[in-house]
Amino acid sequence: MKRIEVKLSLSVVAPLLDLMKASSDVLEAQIAAPLALDDIDAEFRDDWKAELLAGQQEELHALMGLFNSDFFVNGVVAFDEDNAEVIVRACSALRLRLRRHDLKVLGDEQLESGAIELESLPEPLQKPYMCYVFLGTIQELIIQHLDGAILRGAAAEEGVEFEPSADDDGEFEDDADGEDGGDGGDDEKR
Repeated sequence: MKRIEVKLSLSVVAPLLDLMKASSDVLEAQIAAPLALDDIDAEFRDDWKAELLAGQQEELHALMGLFNSDFFVNGVVAFDEDNAEVIVRACSALRLRLRRHDLKVLGDEQLESGAIELESLPEPLQKPYMCYVFLGTIQELIIQHLDGAILRGAAAEEGVEFEPSADDDGEFEDDADGEDGGDGGDDEKR
């Protein structure tokens, strides 16, 4: 099983965890991406929202669980095929919450371009912006290093056989859909 262990700076990440926890607590009771489902049966809508909320809660618990007492001892978080997809979704939920609540004065283009200088932001926006970037970085790490592993897992659940094969230039391809599924990192541990 492919696994990535990332050593984080406790002095940088620890202050962000308070904001992540507060946002996660809010998302215990509301879906990160609001749904307008007024045109469907009320009972079906309520059941669907409850299912989405339960899934979101599970994902957020998995993400916040990475930052347990072991993290505060060694500063390491680990991602693997089993938690990668869940962690990416939890990061998305928190980023949506930050974008809609804490960073609503910033435009989408500003946030996604990464061209914002932290020091140029008013102090109340600095921590939410750092958290937004941190969560995006986690997503990028997982996608970059575990994307093929996630695809293999999804393919196996659907009964599709996944066999990575090296092409002529040594790159790996996902035979299921032809997309690159290679591992490009030296930072990962197996």
